[in-house]
Amino acid sequence: MVRLHAVVLVPLLAAALWAQQPASSARAAPKVKTLIPDPGSISQGVYRNSVFGFSYKLPFGWVDRTADMQDDSPEASKSRLLLATFERPPQATGDTINSAVVIAAEPLPAGMQTAADYFDSLAGLIIAKGFQTANEPQELSLGTTKLVRGDFTKPRGTLTMHQTSLVLVQKGYAVSFTFIGGGEGEVNELIERLSFASQKPR
Repeated sequence: MVRLHAVVLVPLLAAALWAQQPASSARAAPKVKTLIPDPGSISQGVYRNSVFGFSYKLPFGWVDRTADMQDDSPEASKSRLLLATFERPPQATGDTINSAVVIAAEPLPAGMQTAADYFDSLAGLIIAKGFQTANEPQELSLGTTKLVRGDFTKPRGTLTMHQTSLVLVQKGYAVSFTFIGGGEGEVNELIERLSFASQKPR
């Protein structure tokens, strides 16, 4: 499923597309300084990010491809791929969807203030990749943390790819969590591995 990589990087493409849009007056929309987010780290099978206050428990045996998929170009200096993990490596073929979890952070574009604002544009990019909306965006609460969730599907031969994207706005950044699997139940199980600092461990 090599083409899957292009799909899960949709959150990273958003920043590049918004950067090409004409900028409004500097006086009307002053720039907000944002620091490049800390990439976080994986220890004992758990990815932790102290800047945005969340952790993700990786499924056993999954492949971490974060370093291979990061964009080191100057244009991407303020956007960061935090985590990209797959059920199997790209060279390993299979007759099922290569499930994946991709987490990225990028500066909140000018004119956007909420996760819902960001998600509207993100959903447009996802649909442009051939996905269909399965469920309309809605607010999701994980502990005391509120995110926006949207569900999408895409036929792949005899299979159907299910993708759920969550968006959190924090510290001047939009943090996107993308979960891909072969079914709604599988995707929900992947989401359950995500927790925030305010949550009690599962």
